[in-house]
Amino acid sequence: MTKTIRYTLLSLRDLFASAGPFVFLSIVLLVLAYWWLDPNPPKRVTLATGPAQSAYEEFGKRYAKALAADGIEVVQVPSDGSAANLQLLREGKVDLGFVQGGTSDYSDTDGEKLSSLGSLFVEPVWLFYREEAARKVSSKDKLRAAVNGGPSLSGLTDLSGLRINMGTPGSGIPSLMGKLLESNRIDPATLHISELGQTPAVVAFLGGEIDAIVFASAPESLMVQMLLQTPGVKLMNFAQSEAYSRRFAFLSPVRLPRGVVDLARNVPPEDVRLVAPTTALITRNTTHPALLQLFAQAGNQIHGGAGWFKRAREYPNIENNELPIAKEAERAIKNDTPLMQRYLSFWVANLVERMWLVMGIIIAILLPLSRIIPPLYAFRVRSRIFRWYGQLRNIEVRIETEDNADLLRELDQLESRAEKITVPLSYTDELYALRSNIHLVRKKLLRTETPAAQAA
Repeated sequence: MTKTIRYTLLSLRDLFASAGPFVFLSIVLLVLAYWWLDPNPPKRVTLATGPAQSAYEEFGKRYAKALAADGIEVVQVPSDGSAANLQLLREGKVDLGFVQGGTSDYSDTDGEKLSSLGSLFVEPVWLFYREEAARKVSSKDKLRAAVNGGPSLSGLTDLSGLRINMGTPGSGIPSLMGKLLESNRIDPATLHISELGQTPAVVAFLGGEIDAIVFASAPESLMVQMLLQTPGVKLMNFAQSEAYSRRFAFLSPVRLPRGVVDLARNVPPEDVRLVAPTTALITRNTTHPALLQLFAQAGNQIHGGAGWFKRAREYPNIENNELPIAKEAERAIKNDTPLMQRYLSFWVANLVERMWLVMGIIIAILLPLSRIIPPLYAFRVRSRIFRWYGQLRNIEVRIETEDNADLLRELDQLESRAEKITVPLSYTDELYALRSNIHLVRKKLLRTETPAAQAA
């Protein structure tokens, strides 16, 4: 090993030794900050969706695909629907879930434990009925049938005596329909109500076992798409949709435009007015903030396009929410993708974004402390030299009282050790100063006689 490399390695060793406590303190502070902030989210999250072939299930698949790109596994938890999702959230069995407005009454406890990621889309109340059933009702009122251009149901009051499926209690539709029936002063006892799940209810409906079926769902639902184009099946027109929206804050009047389902076949043949609650993505407040940010960003992509009942970028929004909006969701809805996430992976960008403030504080604390490193480095190197001055001084003091031969031997040993001292090149002047002082003491010893020699 050449002397240059040796001196370089020696300087680095002294520098590392001097900066060691500072580096150790920095690492400890960073570890504590990481533990406290917990910046990286878990790689697995549960999402309560809905029944098979529902719009909730379809949207759940889209969210799972979107978050899979960032290494997050979204586990979809099937349920009976909106009310069941809210119950799963309350019990802490899922992290997020789709919840329809108006299907449940939120308590003060819910406001403390749950938050909303914004309104995602409207879910019209689809009330499909068979023409045969409408024909029975219209036969009682031939004048109205003639005015309507054929057998049809013009309002909820026409459902009296019909067999109608309102879905399972977990879907939230029974609660919603209960409010609508009550507002029309309809006694549920006058209806033959069943509570089948969506798929078996549709099978029974198409088989003639049920006269009408009602559910609230986004138009992306496969069931909605199929029933809208099934011969002999009609969709009830809520002519009083504006009045319903004034009576119930969670309802909005929407319109299904003529021909929007199939332009060539002109389905539907005329505009259909509907009422629609808004569906939000609800989360527990214990869910990691980074996950909320990812879900909100995915929601912008999934629900931001134009649709049957919305304009482009109309949803997601922070309007008509029954729970507080999570800060991450509000930021994602109002702003574009964060700058760092455009150029870095999610994990790196998220780590920097959530740690930068704490890192700034740590730097502000450590920067003044770092000023002690140069003096500490200098002290470490010089102490390797200065510690021999004490022995040299001791030898000089004993010149007048002790035998010179013994002192010379000690001085020789001291000089031998000094010759083995290695220091960085920038400190060699102090090493040569030590050796020069040793030489001066040696000269003094040689000039001075001991008391014993004088007596002889």
